[in-house]
Order: sequence, then C-alpha cells, then structure tokens
Amino acid sequence: MSDSTTRKLAATRRDVLRAGAPLALGALGLKAGPALAQESADAYPSREVRMVCAFPAGSGADVFVRYFTEKMRPFLKGTLIVDNRVGASGNLATNYVAKSKPDGYTIYIHAPSAVAGNMALFKNAGYDAAEAFDVVASVCTLPFTVSVAASSPFKTVQDLVEHVRKKGDKANYGTTAPTGQVAGAMLKKFHNLPVVEVQYRTAGDSLNDLESGHIDYAMYDPIFALPLHRSGKIRVIALSSKERMQSTPEIPTMHEQGVTGVDVVGWWGALTPKGVPAPIRAKIGAAFTQMAQLPETRTWLAQFAGDPLVISAEEAQKRMIDDVAKWAEYVKIAGIEAKG
Repeated sequence: MSDSTTRKLAATRRDVLRAGAPLALGALGLKAGPALAQESADAYPSREVRMVCAFPAGSGADVFVRYFTEKMRPFLKGTLIVDNRVGASGNLATNYVAKSKPDGYTIYIHAPSAVAGNMALFKNAGYDAAEAFDVVASVCTLPFTVSVAASSPFKTVQDLVEHVRKKGDKANYGTTAPTGQVAGAMLKKFHNLPVVEVQYRTAGDSLNDLESGHIDYAMYDPIFALPLHRSGKIRVIALSSKERMQSTPEIPTMHEQGVTGVDVVGWWGALTPKGVPAPIRAKIGAAFTQMAQLPETRTWLAQFAGDPLVISAEEAQKRMIDDVAKWAEYVKIAGIEAKG
C-alpha cells in the first residue's frame, strides 16, 4: 500500500471517529466539549474536599472551621478535611484559595470581611476580592474584644486608658488578626495613646504575656477570649461592635465607653474560588446554610458573641465587595501603614 493511500485511510478513520463521537456521547446522555469535564452537582463531591483554614490548629479560627466542617458533613455528604494554611495574617491561605482550581474541592471557611480588609492592610494583597472569590453562604457576625488579665484592676476602657497614659511609651498591647489590629489601632488613635502594638502568631502565644503584665491588654477574637472570660482566667472589658451583641448583652462596647464610632465587626462565611460551576456553588451554599441554621449551631455561636447572619449568596457577595471600601476607611482612620 502506498504512503498516500495510507494517509488517506488514516484521515478517513479520524473523520469517522470525529463524526461518531457526538452520536456515541448522545447515546450515553452526555455532551461533547468542555461541559464533559464538569462534574454534575448530583455527583459532587466524588472525592475529598479541602476546607481551608487561614490560622493554626487550635486557634480561634481553627475552632470555627473544624466545627463548621463537622456540621456540614451530613448535608454535603462527602469527605471533608481541614487544611491549615498559616501565614501573613491569613493572606497566605487567601491567595492559595484564590489560585485554586475552581471545581468546588477547595472551600474557604473564613471571614469575607477579613478578605476585604487585607486588601487595605497589604500594599499588594495579591488578589482582588470581587474578582477572585464567590461568597456562597454566611453564618454570623463577630466582634473583637478588649481583654485584660483577670488579676488586673481594670474594669472599663477608661480605667485602661488612664493606666496606659500613666505608663507612657512602655505600655503595649497584643494582636493576632487583622480585625483586632484595626480595632486596637482605632482605640490607640482615638485616645492618642503612646502604646506599642505587639503582634503574635496566635492568641495562645500571648496569654502568658498578658497574665504576667508584659502586655497591658490584648485585642482577642471572642472565640478565644469569651471562654477564658467566663472561666475567670481573663477579663473582657469591651467589644469592638457599636451596639451590644444579642448573644452577650452583658458586655459593653468600645463605642459606649468613649471610643465613639468604632464598629469593627467581622462576619464569617464560606467562599470558593471564582469560576466554580453555579450548581456546585449552590450545593455548597445550601449545605453551609443548613449547618448555620441548626439550633445547636446558633447556641454554639452564642458562646463566642456570634450573632446569626444568614443571608443569600448574592447579598453576601455584595457585603464583601462593600467591605473593601469600608475596611479601607477603617485602616485609614486607624492610621495603619499597609504591609509590604
């Protein structure tokens, strides 16, 4: 057989295969082209789903991520594992998720407010919140705390302010996360306090320093602070919300104790990289929302000053986008210099 005849037969065979492929797929109820590569929402999840946490195991954020992951399992009906990606005030994990394959197998359990806030806290955060993420569900709002050692004499923010003024530039306070950094800087600027911020990797790392007086107070997340406050190990003297939280009406706010106008409140939800197919996003969102609406979830959140916030995915996405400008203003008011 000549080379030209062989080439013609090969070309004919390819044409037949190309022509027959759509028919064969149609007989199987499948579609040709890119849609074939997309997993159906009914089949999802067919493998392990990574629930990304931006902070170390045992931290307040990790407690939230692990609780939500465990409670989501019956609704998503898949294998869910927590993946701690630690560094850069949560920004390392945020960028990891932003660059992940948008297939539904990487879910970010985090505060969309922090995703928005880091765009102002970093000179180059590495992402655009609106372009990089879809918020698929929300669960609660969460303020930060002004916390002091249980052995300290300070019962109010004013007590603390007077102490810091007397101590002068030897006074300092601890922070562990962006929301606390912003609230702490606003307290410092509002009262023109000569106090130095000390950043810790986790809240637990700072506790001995608080108890020993090495730091005068700390801006702790309530997941860490409230259980210790209730057990008498530390004292929470204020929350960073403008209004008292429904879940902890007994704890006053910074605003009502003279730091007028402060309303630094984060909110938690589930995010996916931009581009996850809508049916799979909807399935993830529905599972997270079902978890959020469980009475036991609401009771659990109330331990940490978490007030329920269950809104639509569209509302949550808009809230995150609005937070970009809102937190940029917070950072400006607080006088925080963006990190390199």
